[in-house]
Amino acid sequence: MKTAAILYQKEGYDTRTQRLMGRQAAGEGFLRALARHGTADCLYCYARDRAAFEDFEKQIRPWLSGSRQLRWVPAGNPLALAEPGTLYRPDPLIGELAWQRRYTNQQAYSICGVTHTLASKGVMEGIGDLLIAPVQPWDAIICTSQAVKTQIVRLMETWGDYLVQRLGARPESQVKLPVIPLGVDCDAFPQGQIAKDARNRLRQQLGIGADDIVVLFVGRLIFHAKAHPVPMYLAVERAAQATKAKVHLIQAGWFEDQQQELAFKNGAAVFSPTVNHLFVDGRQPQIRQGIWSVADVFISLADNIQETFGLTPIEAMASGLPVVVSDWNGYQETVRHEVDGFRIPTLMPPAGCGLDFAAHYYDDSLNYSTYIGHMSLMTAVDVDACAEALTRLFAEPELRQRLGENGRMRSRQVYDWSVVIAAYETLWQELAELRTKAATTAPLTPGQPPYPLCDDPCRVLAHYPTEALSGEHVLALGVMAEAETLRAIRSVWMTNFGADKRSPSATIDAMLNAIAQEGSLTVAEILRRYAGSEPASRVYLARSLVYLMKFNVLRRVS
Repeated sequence: MKTAAILYQKEGYDTRTQRLMGRQAAGEGFLRALARHGTADCLYCYARDRAAFEDFEKQIRPWLSGSRQLRWVPAGNPLALAEPGTLYRPDPLIGELAWQRRYTNQQAYSICGVTHTLASKGVMEGIGDLLIAPVQPWDAIICTSQAVKTQIVRLMETWGDYLVQRLGARPESQVKLPVIPLGVDCDAFPQGQIAKDARNRLRQQLGIGADDIVVLFVGRLIFHAKAHPVPMYLAVERAAQATKAKVHLIQAGWFEDQQQELAFKNGAAVFSPTVNHLFVDGRQPQIRQGIWSVADVFISLADNIQETFGLTPIEAMASGLPVVVSDWNGYQETVRHEVDGFRIPTLMPPAGCGLDFAAHYYDDSLNYSTYIGHMSLMTAVDVDACAEALTRLFAEPELRQRLGENGRMRSRQVYDWSVVIAAYETLWQELAELRTKAATTAPLTPGQPPYPLCDDPCRVLAHYPTEALSGEHVLALGVMAEAETLRAIRSVWMTNFGADKRSPSATIDAMLNAIAQEGSLTVAEILRRYAGSEPASRVYLARSLVYLMKFNVLRRVS
């Protein structure tokens, strides 16, 4: 089946927040695209409770086409994931889900994650866990760029080298690492006369002349986690002076705090004094959708180590804008140099120059923001090359037109969500086929704990009690077996706690009546008569017997 249940937590798919992040924009776009372009008859939501499913339903219902159904898969019932066939998690941390699956049936469904940032300790540890977690050949982590795949492979190879040194063996991960980019809805960006009308209207509102040059940046306005603005200010200033053009630089995003806002605005005045600087709130839907039409050139000189793909250049290309980006991470693959725009060379120090930062980040002497801030200041973007590219674009409208049209065609052919969702569905189908023929990695044998570090306490702590309940034990009624006292036990919260994890009252009452009539019964006979055919029923009844002995409803006679 070419579909997946979506592991849903609202925060990961909601752009209506004051701290709008790229992963949230990508998550919301993915949900909308799955609703519009997915081919399965049903959309599945894997959520902790019905309230979360109702949030999912409310969010996705306006995007649905036709009569497609929505179905809730309760997170407490992972075996129900066999119906959709795949569980999709919007991050790469699938190791813990693989351990969870091992408690049930490792061949019941596939697990599919996707990458965003890979720079944090938590994510890197999660990638390392793939070497020891029971991920299967029918599981996958979607890499949004080849650069991401290279980093994941490198992390696992380095971790594997350590495991060889420590344990004398190298485990191999069977997880698939397909490269599928993030997507954009190309039809959502104004085109033709609509774009021209929006351009004229918004330029008038912002005080921008019809023949002025507008350079646009879209993204969080935060120097260490997106793009340091000063190289951009320097390059735009030099291009403006070289062409004598009236240039406006619009930065559409939001500031993390007042310190960032002051730094951005003061930096603009110091390093780019002849350019008109405009800051607009990119969290507003009308800004996110319409601001593209105002611009002549898009720029994003990303230099942060948490960037893995970069969605905004694709959005700019879908809008028909030529793009100027740093030659950095995912940008290296999405923007074709001198075809869709210009990639500006970048430079970092050689290996070994950041080890102290890594050590201090590991021991929490540096928090994550400070850590990536240091790395941002160790990444240089070639200001001369950027200024030269901008100068050409400012001076040559036909070049802007040609590059913009190339980008528009590429975004529709490669990055439109209709294309990307088809690639997701093809992957999910391939994973389903693998489940039927690939050998299971680390198969579970009887008596072996699914996850050794969180095993059945009745096995791990079997040395605590005097003995364990066995089939030879003979049980009779205790003094609390009277109907009135049994009702009291069932009516008090702390004595009835966990009733849903024991046998139903009707089963217990039938068993107690039989013991009353026959005087006593062995545990084996009780289980034979009342446990039923399901393994869980046998477990529930065994628990119930000890529970009843706890409150002297039953007693052991031999």
